[in-house]
Amino acid sequence: MFDQWDQVIEKYDELNEKLSQPAIDKKTRQTLQKQHSHLSILLEMHKQLVEIESSLTDVQEQLDSGDAEMQELYQEESTELKEKKEELLTQIDDYLFPPDKLDNRSAFIEIRAGAGGQEAALFVADLLRMYTAYADLKRWNVSIISASETDLKGFKEIVIHIKGKNVYGLLKYESGVHRVQRVPDTESAGRVHTSTVTVAVLPEADEKEDVQISPSDLRIDVYRASGAGGQHVNTTDSAVRITHLPTGVVVSCQDERSQLKNKSKAMKVLQSRILAAQKEKEESEMSQQRKELVGTGMRAEKVRTYNYPQNRVTDHQVNLTLKKLDQVMEGSMDDIVNALQERDRTDRKKKPLSFLKTD
Repeated sequence: MFDQWDQVIEKYDELNEKLSQPAIDKKTRQTLQKQHSHLSILLEMHKQLVEIESSLTDVQEQLDSGDAEMQELYQEESTELKEKKEELLTQIDDYLFPPDKLDNRSAFIEIRAGAGGQEAALFVADLLRMYTAYADLKRWNVSIISASETDLKGFKEIVIHIKGKNVYGLLKYESGVHRVQRVPDTESAGRVHTSTVTVAVLPEADEKEDVQISPSDLRIDVYRASGAGGQHVNTTDSAVRITHLPTGVVVSCQDERSQLKNKSKAMKVLQSRILAAQKEKEESEMSQQRKELVGTGMRAEKVRTYNYPQNRVTDHQVNLTLKKLDQVMEGSMDDIVNALQERDRTDRKKKPLSFLKTD
């Protein structure tokens, strides 16, 4: 629970004094007014909290008085006030330590086979089904941007777009290395193999707000959807590959029959990759020790382990182990996602409050 209210009041009074001075310039005044407004809302929440706590004290005194006829009524009022207090405390936390501004975005998920050959490619397909099933439960829409399928119905890599509210916020911690332990269908001796798959979750970029790309920075190639070909082979070529020359980022899309639609989808993925890179750079500057989004894909680096013989899934980010791998692979991911969300809230509360700093 936040306990720095004296400092908030002191800072609020300090801003009042500064704003009362006629000599401050327009830009400084606008900055101070923004801070003042922020603290004003926060202090109004504090006022409501104090009132609720006072009412709770009064009700508790009535409960302790022993008036049997009114006990039930006071108990109901106490329960209602406690619920209001919890809701208000959550609002205060979210206001003091706001979530990532990109959390409410849709997202692109890139899933790639790491160590393990065909078995890793098959697990890419399994993760695709897991995320698609989870999206169905959340009533999100899933579409395939690009895919490289193997002859055993696995994928070397696949990129999907999940459209819906708070997709990135709920799935961003899927980024990393996912390790699977199981007996492959191709294993005649029945030995358990370990394979890895890398997942990258990218927030969908807002082309007007987030990323400005100059057409001169792009090289656009088209080819047949069934496989890569030369540039402009013929008019039936609908697949599109876009290269961002300054960064070397390459994206492709061949899901649609229309070359125009494929180009539009590929541009959205490109913008999201560049946005993710910008976000990663900003966060790395704040914390030099922060690891890369995905890592190298080697067996030692892992976000989650899926152990099929024991029907066990372990998320290493929150040290959570569940003995229901079969259900998780069918999209029942809420236990894992909720634990990751709670860790996110806890981590946000560890950050210092910049508005309490003294100039």
